[in-house]
Amino acid sequence: MIHRIHLTILFCCFVLLSFAQSWGDYTLYSVRNTNLAYLIDLNNNVYKTWTFNTTDKTGYSSYLLPGGILLRTVYYTPNVFAGGGQTGRLQKVDWNGNILWDFVYCTSTYSMHHDICPMPNGNVLLICYELRTAAEVTQAGGTFIGNMWSEKIVEVKQTGLNTFEIVWEWKVWDHLVQNVDPGKANYKPSIANNPQLININYKASKDWIHMNGIDYNPILDQIVVSSHNFNEFWVIDHSTTTAQAATGTGGNSGKGGDLLYRWGNPAAYNVSGTNVFRVVHDSHWIPEGGPNAGRIAAFNNQGVSTTRSSVDQVIPPRVEYLYTISLGSAFAPSTYTDRHQCNGYSSNESGSQSLPNGNLLVCMAMSGLMYEVNPAGTTVWSKQASGIVSKAYRYRACYLTNPAPPIPVISINNDNLVSSAAATYQWYRNGNLIPGATTQTFTPTQNGIYVVRITDAGNCHFVYSSGKAFTGSSSVPEVPPDSKLNVYPNPTSGMVTLNIEAQDVIQIDIFDAHGRFIDTYERTSAFDLSSFDAGIYFVKIKLKRGETAKKILLQK
Repeated sequence: MIHRIHLTILFCCFVLLSFAQSWGDYTLYSVRNTNLAYLIDLNNNVYKTWTFNTTDKTGYSSYLLPGGILLRTVYYTPNVFAGGGQTGRLQKVDWNGNILWDFVYCTSTYSMHHDICPMPNGNVLLICYELRTAAEVTQAGGTFIGNMWSEKIVEVKQTGLNTFEIVWEWKVWDHLVQNVDPGKANYKPSIANNPQLININYKASKDWIHMNGIDYNPILDQIVVSSHNFNEFWVIDHSTTTAQAATGTGGNSGKGGDLLYRWGNPAAYNVSGTNVFRVVHDSHWIPEGGPNAGRIAAFNNQGVSTTRSSVDQVIPPRVEYLYTISLGSAFAPSTYTDRHQCNGYSSNESGSQSLPNGNLLVCMAMSGLMYEVNPAGTTVWSKQASGIVSKAYRYRACYLTNPAPPIPVISINNDNLVSSAAATYQWYRNGNLIPGATTQTFTPTQNGIYVVRITDAGNCHFVYSSGKAFTGSSSVPEVPPDSKLNVYPNPTSGMVTLNIEAQDVIQIDIFDAHGRFIDTYERTSAFDLSSFDAGIYFVKIKLKRGETAKKILLQK
């Protein structure tokens, strides 16, 4: 009996010790406005230090790329956008301190600021201020008098040591709404019925939106950004072209660059609900490989109170590439799904990282405190730095030494999807994991957009393909070709019907004779033009098997 008790005690101690263990090997952090970056082990010993020129001060965030390459933001002067979190410059540096990429993205009309996001394809997403003049503000229906700093997101590709190419771009200014002046652009009577658009008159000021965190989801091909002043995070479609991103159509979602999902402050789009975020930073998806994957997390600076911060998680109401909402109501959920009450308070900046073993790494920026807490709430690691640490991240040793394998390529062979060779495979359709689809070849039974995730032999890196559309011999309903798809009656006095089932229609967009977007309808084969003025209208119809356009004459 005594022997069994001893064994039980030993077993319990082993479980508790295992449960309390930290994850990973090294923590990366930089103190803002210094020229150093540190990689420390779990005993807080400095494993690696990068030392930069004294003028190359850390602006905000720093990340490690596979193989031990450092990607960092740098404070650039002079800079007319003198808000907090200013950067303006980006550097990529190898393990030995050699500069691999160094460029400035800062002029009198735009500047990168706050966070960046390294992408699997080697490109980088930048959050950027974009100056809009007082005249542009007025024409857009804004009531603010003066220049405004709008926002844009650009994806940059390296072309040389100091050069880059913008390969994709999204602008807030293309997705505005206002309900104060019917004579100005972007007018819609109801803000609440247009949550996909951004109210130019919500808390209008010079530094109006103040984005501060950005992340990319390779499975969904979507981006999430957080806005300090709106107290929300926004999800947008990255699968669009730049031209589509300036509209409300196109991409996997069919929504173009309109907001797919927003959460944290329903008042920002004139609906009732709880204002959960009170100063939000560091929006990001919880990645695969651990608990709560697929949730969106963010740092809530005044989440618990004005003296205690929190890290809040949300389960989005996602259905494939879209997010459900009842117009006039707030996006679900009504409050956070899960909350970690932080070990203190940070009035600004800060971030977190959900670790594969269920632990949470928290960075309290303003105090310089970094700590790791397990699911039971026990702090299993901490580090106190001297100065402001905007973000900190944990990495495994193999991440530093192993370059990531090439992005997998999907080919179609006799209605089979075949991935390029890798150690392991996992297939997805329309953003959803397919259970059991873990071999190099997958035979789809439905049309859709397929992605494969691979790993290297050491299971150190997750790498994802870009989406591959499959329209093989699956059971998607046939739709009439362009020559046989009709709209009737035409001319019409209002109601218009398509000769196709509603289930086969993804989206219908209405444009006036000058090409200006008027309205949109989803998953319907009928729409009503009676509220518009008489004249010619163009209808863009997106179907499950392509797109077409029709011209309609509205008579009254």
